[in-house]
Amino acid sequence: MLIPHELLEADTLARLIEDFVTRDGTDNGDETPLDIRVQRVRQALQNGEAVIIFDSDSQQCQLALKRDVPKEWLEA
Repeated sequence: MLIPHELLEADTLARLIEDFVTRDGTDNGDETPLDIRVQRVRQALQNGEAVIIFDSDSQQCQLALKRDVPKEWLEA
């Protein structure tokens, strides 16, 4: 299920984004400051380039690029 980022409380969204940008394997040697990486993800969400996916089985949210999400999910 896709969750519109506008529906999340500001603190929840901030924690989700920070978790994503600090997760193991996401920096790939990138020395970009945390606040810049967070801003990039926020911008991608606002531009519709990224989406928030909720997995009801695991009860967890994750971020993904819209182009990587199955088309059926976007139409639902």
